[in-house]
Amino acid sequence: MSPDLSAAARAAADAVDAAAIRDELQALVRIRSVTGHEEAMAEVLANRLGDAGMAADWLLPDPAAIRADPAWPGEETERTTLPVVIARLGRPGGRRIVLSGHMDVVPPGDPDTWSVDPWAGEIREGRLYGRGACDMKGGVAAILGAVRALVASGASLNFDGELIVAFVPGEEDGGQGTLAAIRAGATGDLAIITEPSNLDIVVAHAGAITFRLTVPGRAAHASQRREGVSALDNLFAVLRGLEIDETARNEAETDPLMTALGLPYPTIVGIVQGGEWASTVMDRVVVDGRYGVRLGQSPADAATDLRRAIAGINASDAFLCEHPASVEIVGGQFGSGHVPSDHPLPVGLAAVAEAVTGRQPALLGEPYGADMRLFINEGGTPCVMYGPGDVKVAHSADEHVPLAQLEECARVLAAWVVRELGPR
Repeated sequence: MSPDLSAAARAAADAVDAAAIRDELQALVRIRSVTGHEEAMAEVLANRLGDAGMAADWLLPDPAAIRADPAWPGEETERTTLPVVIARLGRPGGRRIVLSGHMDVVPPGDPDTWSVDPWAGEIREGRLYGRGACDMKGGVAAILGAVRALVASGASLNFDGELIVAFVPGEEDGGQGTLAAIRAGATGDLAIITEPSNLDIVVAHAGAITFRLTVPGRAAHASQRREGVSALDNLFAVLRGLEIDETARNEAETDPLMTALGLPYPTIVGIVQGGEWASTVMDRVVVDGRYGVRLGQSPADAATDLRRAIAGINASDAFLCEHPASVEIVGGQFGSGHVPSDHPLPVGLAAVAEAVTGRQPALLGEPYGADMRLFINEGGTPCVMYGPGDVKVAHSADEHVPLAQLEECARVLAAWVVRELGPR
């Protein structure tokens, strides 16, 4: 390790227990914490943080109160509880940094598409498999490993400030768990979310809104289909118009972090519902989809773009001009987030990562929404994402995370915390 790290930072990194992190992740994957059902996970994590030496609280903010917050980011899963875990280590009143991760995972889908049990945490060839292993229980386990190393090495005894760990629900459907944590005081001078980044540093991310589009037609008997107008055919016309809109929005982007992605702001339809009878021309189709939020744009601004695009499509079609397709915004609303590449947070984290691992991480933009923007925009806390695993396998069958990256991440986090909170 580079001599640029202090002795305390080196000791904290060296105190990381890779086997314990592996076992921790296996146990976490076996908890079925699908979005809306995170209580068991929250209880386990509060206990683990307490056992590691942190002062941990398991909070249950009222979901109705969070929904009433002007910054509420929406939801796609009805819930009656919103369990948030916040733990503290060090001296309050000084410099404060935050490590955060989400507890919820998406459903595993068809088990027949998996080669392993999605809830078993099976290990194969240096990778741990299971729903949430990558997104993002691997990052949660790395935070736990870093905390234990900070305490075991004695580094936390000399903190000139406070470390806050926030484990949150509801990231997958909007981020209301992080909003609740921010309102409960989980803010600071700097923050890292351990979302999967292949141990590169994400300094910018796009966002997304969920929309519901209703496209009309005119019913007729199948034998007289020319008397009807198929809503499905009209949907194809709308989708072609949205493809044109997608192209224009992406070609207008100039930030190199986003243009490097090729398609930073995709538009997709994920759910299609329509028709009531096989021999009737379909008179209505309803689809739910995702519309990208551009860097620097709010969800409300993106919704304006979408409504303008649908209005233009309606105006250009003879039937839809008289019987317009309608759009409403539903579900989660992810804004965008950005920290300058020369900000002390990514610069300092990259320096520590290179000192610990020998590899300089890249600074990236990503096309997906994340809780990073809430720390930045609502919590006033500069935030980046840095964690184990490749987002390309998130939400997929056979989701997995490399065990070597778990250890590397924990070592870097431990050293970085000492760099930020050690005596100056």
